[in-house]
Amino acid sequence: MSDEWSALVLLCDSAQVADGKLYILGGGWSLCGPGPFVHALALRLMVPWTQTNREHSVEASLLDEDGAPVHAGNPSQGIGFQSRFEVGRPTGIPPGTPLEVPIAINMGPIDLPSGRGYIWVIRVDGDEVTRANFRTRPAAAR
Repeated sequence: MSDEWSALVLLCDSAQVADGKLYILGGGWSLCGPGPFVHALALRLMVPWTQTNREHSVEASLLDEDGAPVHAGNPSQGIGFQSRFEVGRPTGIPPGTPLEVPIAINMGPIDLPSGRGYIWVIRVDGDEVTRANFRTRPAAAR
């Protein structure tokens, strides 16, 4: 029985959760722009059995390739999200079974500098569990 969290994050055009499943449109990219674009994070957390039946926090932060927070408009507020969740143990599931939590985060238009690298960092209870890297295309030569 593992007490370690695991997670999968996929960059996509849009995502939603229905009936405990992730529905993903335009998933699996790592290159976007230049110019404003919308995107989503399709996240699947695997909650260790020992961490069920208690509240946890999940957060995502957008960093640039130098590890600095990316800001949109307000220089004191980075781009990201925070939420809380709790997973109960379903009846009949064998002890030790990790349980899935699907999460879809759709982001409005964002305009990032072209030709740069970015990283979505996902944390659970303050500990990093996964990352998703992407780059913006260089601006067209004039």
